[in-house]
Amino acid sequence: MLTRLKNIDTIVSCDVCDRVFRHTDLWFLNGEIVAIGPYDGEPDAEYDCSDMIVYPGLINVHHHLYQYFTRNLSKVQNYALFDWLKALYGVWKNLNEKTVLLSSCAGMAELMRYGCTTCFDHHYVFPNGSGDLLAAQFEAADVLGIRMHASRGSMDLSEKDGGLPPDSVVQTVDEILKDSESAIKAYHDPGRFSMRQIVLAPCSPFSASSALYRESAVLARQHGVQLHTHLCETKDEEAYTLSAFGKRPFDYLASLGWTGPDVFYAHGIHFNDNELDAIADTKTKIAHCPVSNMKLSSGVMRLPDMLERGIDVGLAVDGSASNDGSDLMDEMRSAYLVHRLTWGDRAPSGYMILKLATAGSAKVLGRSDLGSIEVGKAADVFAIRKNTSDLLCAVSDPTSLFGSVGYHKPCDLVFVNGKLTVLNGAVIHLDEDALLRLSQTELRRFLSAL
Repeated sequence: MLTRLKNIDTIVSCDVCDRVFRHTDLWFLNGEIVAIGPYDGEPDAEYDCSDMIVYPGLINVHHHLYQYFTRNLSKVQNYALFDWLKALYGVWKNLNEKTVLLSSCAGMAELMRYGCTTCFDHHYVFPNGSGDLLAAQFEAADVLGIRMHASRGSMDLSEKDGGLPPDSVVQTVDEILKDSESAIKAYHDPGRFSMRQIVLAPCSPFSASSALYRESAVLARQHGVQLHTHLCETKDEEAYTLSAFGKRPFDYLASLGWTGPDVFYAHGIHFNDNELDAIADTKTKIAHCPVSNMKLSSGVMRLPDMLERGIDVGLAVDGSASNDGSDLMDEMRSAYLVHRLTWGDRAPSGYMILKLATAGSAKVLGRSDLGSIEVGKAADVFAIRKNTSDLLCAVSDPTSLFGSVGYHKPCDLVFVNGKLTVLNGAVIHLDEDALLRLSQTELRRFLSAL
């Protein structure tokens, strides 16, 4: 199918040359960008974008979609990470396929309304008898039309082993590895413009054993899939690994084979200089979650130091309960402001934050086919109208808009793989009334443990 976005006012490409195009067309053919400007062909679909700014689709590199159903709970407000987790595991142990399907639909629909076209979800809670939770997540992604990387996350250290989660949500290493291999075979598509990929992702050093980390790395590398975990998120985590293993968190994970271009960590707040140097040298990558880090009082990532070292960093909403939202536009604004406050003139510009959420996030996920508007890249883009009263003067620099000013409305257009998924702020393949009705019923069951 040939699609034309015609007479676009501005295209912010986020390519390596930082090109901005004015008053031109953008053409998609079968999910691929085939031209910026003239193209010889009669479009099957056409959209007038003469009043629009078009950006590459945003890419979310760390989420917990199941947590969408434990947002803004008064019982856990103002908790730090460890106490927050302990309180919520008693709810999360009641997850099943329906909970995961509905929460994934709701969370990814919010992401997509605000320009996100690819989502990585770190799902690590697999209660006994809960069903095929990854199948539920991919079903939700298929309904919405969003590109998804899902993790076969894992935990094998329960409270009795010195970990945080209850026995009912942990599994043995053998069970985890068997299911991880099955997930790779069932869902992982390494091809160009892939809509489905699998990542192996033990949860954290305080809920996953050394054996699980080591064996997960071996299995992932046998199958060519990425590795992901939480690391250096809090000082409590640092105290835990020093006490349990006599090593700081990064040194502990590095000793288990968890560095390299196929590894990306979530958070990465409490690294020292030597650790940042090692991360840069090994081409290990980082998912930055500023709102979650602020809400849980975890700290502020050393983003300027990472970027100066050439470390690949992507942007993520985390969540949902440690963020309470799934809006990468809001995340860009928060990232810009917290780093301006913390680092002053060393902080990244608004445009640099946009590039973290696009090209940077694509690198974190190992996707050379995503992250910018260029011929040959996937046709993942979003568009917003520029001539509105709330953007008066704000579009004088459309590259920095999301960081320096902020944008607080759903997109006018979103395309994923060349297919229209959002029109005038509405997710076109989602029955929102049905989702609301079904979710309210499921929430009554799910939250009964509180």
